[in-house]
Amino acid sequence: YCLQWAVSQANIVKGLSLLSVAVPVTHSPGKSAAHRSELRQAKRIVVKLGSAVVTRGDECGLALGRLASIVEQVAVLQNQGREMMIVTSGAVAFGRQRLRHEILLSQSVRQALHSGQNQLKEMSLPVLEARACAAAGQSGLMALYEAMFTQYSTYEQFKRRNLNSTLHELLRMNIVPIINTNDAVVPPPVPNSDLQGVIHIKDNDSLAARLAVEMKADLLIALSDVEGLYDSPPGTDDAKLIDIFYPGDQQSIRYGSKSKVGIGGMEAKVKSALWALQGGTSVVIANGTDPKVTGHVITDIVEGKKVGTFFSEVKPAGPTVEQQTEMARQAGRVLANLHPDERGEIICRLADLLTEKKEEILSANKRDLEAAASSGRLSQPLLARLSLSSSKLNSLAIGLRQIAISSRYSVGQVLRRTRVANNLELEQITVPIGVLLVIFESRPDCLPQVSALAIASGNSLLLKGGKEAANTNRILHQLTQEALSIHGVKDAIQLVSTREEVEDLCRLDKMIDLIIPRGSSQLVRDIQRAAKGIPVLGHSEGICHVYIDSEACIEKAIDIIKDSKCDYPAACNAMETLLLNKDLLRTPMFDQIVDMLRVEQVKIHAGPRFASYLTFSPSEVKSLRTEYGDLECCIEVVDSMQDAVDHIHKYGSSHTDVIVTENEETAEQFMQQVDSACVFWNASSRFADGYRFGLGAEVGISTARIHARGPVGLEGLLTTKWVLRGEGHTVADFSESGSMKYLHENIPVPHRIPS
Repeated sequence: YCLQWAVSQANIVKGLSLLSVAVPVTHSPGKSAAHRSELRQAKRIVVKLGSAVVTRGDECGLALGRLASIVEQVAVLQNQGREMMIVTSGAVAFGRQRLRHEILLSQSVRQALHSGQNQLKEMSLPVLEARACAAAGQSGLMALYEAMFTQYSTYEQFKRRNLNSTLHELLRMNIVPIINTNDAVVPPPVPNSDLQGVIHIKDNDSLAARLAVEMKADLLIALSDVEGLYDSPPGTDDAKLIDIFYPGDQQSIRYGSKSKVGIGGMEAKVKSALWALQGGTSVVIANGTDPKVTGHVITDIVEGKKVGTFFSEVKPAGPTVEQQTEMARQAGRVLANLHPDERGEIICRLADLLTEKKEEILSANKRDLEAAASSGRLSQPLLARLSLSSSKLNSLAIGLRQIAISSRYSVGQVLRRTRVANNLELEQITVPIGVLLVIFESRPDCLPQVSALAIASGNSLLLKGGKEAANTNRILHQLTQEALSIHGVKDAIQLVSTREEVEDLCRLDKMIDLIIPRGSSQLVRDIQRAAKGIPVLGHSEGICHVYIDSEACIEKAIDIIKDSKCDYPAACNAMETLLLNKDLLRTPMFDQIVDMLRVEQVKIHAGPRFASYLTFSPSEVKSLRTEYGDLECCIEVVDSMQDAVDHIHKYGSSHTDVIVTENEETAEQFMQQVDSACVFWNASSRFADGYRFGLGAEVGISTARIHARGPVGLEGLLTTKWVLRGEGHTVADFSESGSMKYLHENIPVPHRIPS
């Protein structure tokens, strides 16, 4: 089942075991990847499994479930046409389990049985030498891999004296080679030998590096029991995971102790990784033991996701996103402590810059529009969102000045005061949330709006815009930082311009306090799924309804439907479903509504009930829960206002819903019963907007039922903290035997501008 190499003239290593398992292969190696995204192109991949990855927690036997998931991932990648090789530890653990079992059986079982079970448990076992364990476990380890891989492929074995040619032959035949340093026959490592020049094979780390370079692999994945490389030993207070490691950074690293079941340690892994990197192989060190990620860690790395530590020879000119987040947090704390007037001055300066630099902004936006149009990747609604104009910039500036006025009554506002007891007072005051991450598509006007709200509320901000608006976003961010500079808080707002994937940003749960997505419903859903422990504020869909009651005014109905659908059909507050009371069918009002939609070139889809009334109906909808985002809408028939409410609750998205009626009682019942963030009577759904509500701007519209709901402006970006002022009070003073009693008296809140 396995072939033993102990020949001194072997080209690469001494003391190997190789198992080959079959699970089109031409390979042309290149340079190591400069960015994680390039790992998706990796063709030939070496996966190194550390001792802690394959070994059980008791160090006796293998972690079979973990190994099975790794085997499955390797098989998946092999079946994608990649060339996979495995360097594995585990022979010692497998052999220790086997030898312990044999020793127990060889001891006096009869005596143990006659003396009772307890004596059997108390039998002392000798300390087992690692090489003896390796000799006993090697064949079993390889047999286990064979059994696991046969679930995905067929098994073959080949015999070659030259390992290099053997592996090339196996890869050519679509075989997964599994290689292990055999501790039973390998000579002792050279003390204090380094990894310069020809690498010394001392452990599976150095073996994997040598193998990857000799075989011209694109990627080496080294799995261990830690998330990756830290700047100091993991577990220490200030230890931080290093996302990208560069060859010149090794002097700044402090290494901890090695794994208790391995012989290498992180220092050996780093040296081996750097040696492989110098040889043209990309390297990632990651955790292969975490049950939350074990089942997809290898495939995640190959997909370019931010997992573990990525080794790169190309150091970016700017800061990493982690560094940007820390810079934003530090500057944000200064921003939050500015006087409200100073924050208002920053926002007003940004408003001035939007008009002063109008030509530069529009020129950058023109370049983005031309690139987007020529690529053909953006739909017409997205192109409309991407476009800026003089009037848009003027409206932005007006909105920002409104926010500047509101900022005077935000951070530090006292919401309630309570006298808990004599000389013991409690206050609840507003404070910033912390670090916000806003991810937005196409709409560059979102950048100054959100920035102004963050400044007013004292929050620091990370902005991740779409590539389609890169030029516009860049100049708008420069202007924002110019405005922030007047009070020395330039770094409080950062534009993420690196190749960070949205999913990777959503993993920064220890650095980011709130994610706000601005874009398509698909973007919002993706972020909600990807967020790892970070709250997401937003709405996944904008399925807005307009219900035309039997007592509606025809002129109002026509105007509201037209504005709700046609003013800006790509907006999330545009009407998607028109609900008609059944009494309106075959009436002049119905005919006028349909004629108006046709004149406006709105494509009509019929709901099931509406279609049943018509001899020749429009195309029937596939789903009543559709956000068209274009000049399309669904028409459905309902029996009554209550039927409309039930329909909205079943198919709506809790965004914005409208009733058109002249009956005040019916309208009030509708507005009371519909559980949406915005509910309107005789008004267009397009009014659901922070600017139109007088908030100056909004970071988005939330359909959540906790924290902020509806258009989220300044107040939605604040949370609270409690401040207690006493004079040596203790809880013991208020016990049954204590000398004090609680009062809990409300104290009037002073109307003052917080300083």
